[in-house]
Amino acid sequence: MVIEDNHAILDVITLILESEAFNVDGLNKGADFINHVQKFNPDVIIMDIMLPDADGRVLLKELKDTVATQHIPVLMISARYNANNYTLDGMEADDFMAKPFNIDELMDKIYALLRK
Repeated sequence: MVIEDNHAILDVITLILESEAFNVDGLNKGADFINHVQKFNPDVIIMDIMLPDADGRVLLKELKDTVATQHIPVLMISARYNANNYTLDGMEADDFMAKPFNIDELMDKIYALLRK
């Protein structure tokens, strides 16, 4: 599952994942996030921090505080934050990538999260 408000980035990540035989659900905002996650039941979530209607870090906390979804690994992405300053209230994602990012590095991180 990919949550990214920039349609170009969402499309690129979706195309790359689909080319690797992943079934991808893309969202461009945080509305009804937990309901979408529970319905789609993703193996991994790639989520932007700065969304038009929500802070991805708040959604991360909601995900990790929900028993049915807390096991899902999350890769946070951001153009504004970096790996040292993206956390909110001490809640860390399973991994982080700054934008712009290298596609090979993105795939390496996704496969590493799926192996956990």
